[in-house]
Amino acid sequence: MNKPLNRTTDGVFELDTVLKRDIFSTIERGIWRDSSGAAFPAVRRRYSDVKWWVKPLARHFARREARALRRAEGSGHTVPVYALEEGWLVRGFVDGIPLQIARPYGDVAFFASARKGLREVHRRRIAHNDLAKPQNWLYAADGRAVLMDFQLAFCFERRSKIFRIAAYEDIRHLLKQKRSFCPEALTPIEKRILARKSLFNRIWMATGKRVYNFVTRRLLNYHDTEGRGPRAMEQGPRIAQALREAPGVHAVHIADFPTAGHSFGLYAFVEMTGTTDTTEEALRAHLAATLPDHLAPEHIQLVPALPREADGEVRDDLLRLVALNQIDQIEQLPRTSDQQTTLDVIIRERRNLSDRVRRGI
Repeated sequence: MNKPLNRTTDGVFELDTVLKRDIFSTIERGIWRDSSGAAFPAVRRRYSDVKWWVKPLARHFARREARALRRAEGSGHTVPVYALEEGWLVRGFVDGIPLQIARPYGDVAFFASARKGLREVHRRRIAHNDLAKPQNWLYAADGRAVLMDFQLAFCFERRSKIFRIAAYEDIRHLLKQKRSFCPEALTPIEKRILARKSLFNRIWMATGKRVYNFVTRRLLNYHDTEGRGPRAMEQGPRIAQALREAPGVHAVHIADFPTAGHSFGLYAFVEMTGTTDTTEEALRAHLAATLPDHLAPEHIQLVPALPREADGEVRDDLLRLVALNQIDQIEQLPRTSDQQTTLDVIIRERRNLSDRVRRGI
């Protein structure tokens, strides 16, 4: 099977895996081969097939991101731009995982790296403007912080008053992430910054933020769910509850993954009690009878155990990567030997092999 190719005047993008999808674009991982034949791991933000009435805004976001990334090049905490064409933007790939999956509790070095990276971006007169989202911070394999998603970034010609306000809000949003994962390392000055929003921010929250939410959520039906599709948020809990009521089921964990059909599929990890011979077919029949108005998960995997923390909490971060078939990213997550043993069984029998299909394996 040949890999899907998209050629530009500067090179070609070879698709490997779909990472994320929303109303504005599809995020894809692959390889960028430039005009000289050199190959680089890359990510493509593609908006060529979004709704016609969304496309002008998607195009604006792509151009805005390309401009900011080009200015930030050399900072050591961003990625390069390889190509910007009508319909897509190709940028560099960093071997890392989003902050909400990495969960770097107590990792002082990571937040020192994040502060250094943000300082380098600000030195180039760029305000990111969207760092409250943990998915816009990447925990790289080398422990470095990488800033992602510059679609809302502002590039300033000088260090104006407005730039300083925007940069202050960037710092405050970074400190909110630090407070979530490393609160003991907050300094007295950082605590004061967290407690003091800028006047611009207070005005925005009272006025512009409401307009933004109305347009994105009510008109465009767009919800920021930290990389999760709306189906997982809306239908996932009901499907999980229905599966738990099936004979022999001990626990259920639902994750989702982008599909080739421009939507999200559901992946159900079903932990069995060990005293039943329930099958996947029986669980699907149970769902059809219990929730006839819900589409069943694309993948249902019966497992002897789910990876858990010491307090019994299921390791959502590990299972999300299995559902996405980003097995190579699991190495960056901390885990105990027991969790790894449990995970090995799940990985061997995993259902989503989308990357193998694309690679012709």
